Amino acid sequence: MSEEEKAVILEKLEQEDDMETLDEAALKRMILTFEKRVYRNQEMRIKYPDNPERFMDSELELHDTIQELHVIATAPELYHHLVELNAVQSLCQMLNHENTDISIALVDLLQELTDVDTLNESEEGADALIEALLDAQVFGMLVTNLDRLDESVKEEADGVHNTLGVIENILEFKADRAHDAAQQGLMPYLLKRIKAKMPFDANKLYCSEMLAIILQNSEETREQLGELDGIDTLLQQLATFKRHNPANSEELEMMENLFDCLCSALMLPANRDRFLKGEGLQLMNLMLREKKMSRNSALKVLDHALTGPEGVDNCTKFVDILGLRTIFPLFMKTPKPNKKIGRMKEEHEEHVVSIIASLLKNVKSNQRQRLLNKFTEADHAKVDRLMELHFKYLDKVGAVDAQIEREKVALRRQGEEVDESMEEEFYLRRLNTGLFTLQLLDYIMLEICSTGPASIKPRVMQILNLRGGSIKAIRNIIREYAANVGDAKSTETKEAEQQRLLSLVDRF
Repeated sequence: MSEEEKAVILEKLEQEDDMETLDEAALKRMILTFEKRVYRNQEMRIKYPDNPERFMDSELELHDTIQELHVIATAPELYHHLVELNAVQSLCQMLNHENTDISIALVDLLQELTDVDTLNESEEGADALIEALLDAQVFGMLVTNLDRLDESVKEEADGVHNTLGVIENILEFKADRAHDAAQQGLMPYLLKRIKAKMPFDANKLYCSEMLAIILQNSEETREQLGELDGIDTLLQQLATFKRHNPANSEELEMMENLFDCLCSALMLPANRDRFLKGEGLQLMNLMLREKKMSRNSALKVLDHALTGPEGVDNCTKFVDILGLRTIFPLFMKTPKPNKKIGRMKEEHEEHVVSIIASLLKNVKSNQRQRLLNKFTEADHAKVDRLMELHFKYLDKVGAVDAQIEREKVALRRQGEEVDESMEEEFYLRRLNTGLFTLQLLDYIMLEICSTGPASIKPRVMQILNLRGGSIKAIRNIIREYAANVGDAKSTETKEAEQQRLLSLVDRF
């Protein structure tokens, strides 16, 4: 072993010894030193505002002290002392420091203190630190600092990335505070940064990821996105990919994030209207025809835009822009999945079938007739395809039902009761393995048999007889579907939908 290697190992051991001695008293001393250095620096800046040479030493000392505080991240169980010493407030104040080197050093420290693995080591410490940061309006302070960083300077570009890291860490620990982050300036910043005319880089990717995170589970952030013209921003950014594939895997990831943002945003009815006015349907329709990498995600967005009673206007417009000519070829032939994703085929079929089901539920009069007539074209080829998919998914669901039944038997043998929460879990598993697609396929089957041209039902019956299919099984699938019709906002809408489904069963 060379002398150099020995020296490195010795240094590491010494550092470990230092870390081991961090206790409450040592922490207090460190915070006291930090407070003194902050005070000294402020004093020098006030005394010599126009003479940086006079306050530069105090600034370097402050910077070094912030670096020394990184050791606190090795002892999250002491975080509550940080809070008791009111140090969190003092640390956050440094985000406003005139010198961005200091604010960036502080961001690095916060990123390490809020590292998710570190937070998980001490629940009590983590809770205390995160609550204190939130009380100090940390999101707003971080965003204010972001606005003054110049990303053409590498250190400041890294500062942007690390700032987003701090926010992500906090939201991973407190997901319900996404709205606070958005309200304290994060949403406008992310939208501005995503549409900035700058070359694609890691920060743009991270901003798309953060936008997806804050939109995921918050109605308020979806509302704010809509009010800030965020739907237009997303559509403009995605328009790049209608005729060009992403240049690399990072750009592909950003494209997927932006599509996810759209899907989340479309869960808010007001955003469906903005999507319609922003010509989102035309863009998705184009993407489906262009057969680029954006196609699968465009299909998912279209599904979100057309579904439910809030999708009526979008469904009508989709038929107007000749969307049926785009969607039915995809129904007839599932594209070959690309190598990177395994379940792509089933997802594709689920979205296409869901879109056709939404159109059947939502379009009226002349347009509905155009839709129903599609099933008689080319000697009922689409009915044949519908039945082929019905049997494919019936087999998939049959296999998972048999597996679940075996698990239930095993549980009862062990003396365990299959309770309601287990039944719910089993039902979700069945939905994810193909039951949801099967329910939609069978809904389409009943709908076109009941309200479509007279030649459709005999064709359906002929295929059922040929393949030994069961009418009773189809009725049961739709009854189960009706019993679980879920997320309708009002009980009235839910009951009307259930009645509609059950009357289709009676007529079949």
